[in-house]
Amino acid sequence: MTTITNTNSAREIVLAFINALNNEDFAVARQYLHDDLTFIGVLGTRTGADVYISEMSRMKFKYTVKKSFEEGSDVSLYYDINMGDKTIFCSGWYELKDNKISLFRVVFDPRPLFEERKG
Repeated sequence: MTTITNTNSAREIVLAFINALNNEDFAVARQYLHDDLTFIGVLGTRTGADVYISEMSRMKFKYTVKKSFEEGSDVSLYYDINMGDKTIFCSGWYELKDNKISLFRVVFDPRPLFEERKG
């Protein structure tokens, strides 16, 4: 388990969070989040780290990070998110406060999620 310290960069914290989600280690992932986390996504908003982790533990998405950028306490990621039968290219903007993720926004084109399966 990675320990958050004052010497961890914002990028290291966000990537460790993503890694914990990929490993389905939701207790570790939770440690990277502020209690009052706000998540804003294409399909809705969630408030509270426990609410977010509860949903992620059911969905078990897998993330493949393509590129990451850091500016101060902000991190931007481009990644593919495997959502089971679909993989969607997304961008996420993570804002950190006190070395924990306090707000993040994820944007993507949701149309592939609503397409009928053919075959």
